[in-house]
Amino acid sequence: MQIQQKQDGSKGSFYAEENGIILAEMTYSMTGAYLMIIDHTEVSDELRGKNVGYQLVHTAVEYARANHIKILPLCPFAKSVFDKKGAEFADVLKGN
Repeated sequence: MQIQQKQDGSKGSFYAEENGIILAEMTYSMTGAYLMIIDHTEVSDELRGKNVGYQLVHTAVEYARANHIKILPLCPFAKSVFDKKGAEFADVLKGN
């Protein structure tokens, strides 16, 4: 599944859609140019268990790396992914 990104001002999201319908989305806010706050992740029932939530977080991490941004995962799901990945995502975690 292809993860896409959209941003309007300081608000944005990474999302997956099919036939114009968003089936999974992770929203964020930018605080300045170098801090992304992930605030919500939602995956449709039909995609649950297919690792799409992780793909959303991973895409955000890759974006953060490419743009020298730190991430503060306030969303419980995103925070759990960061906790599980530990050292793998530590380079973009705020506070590290």
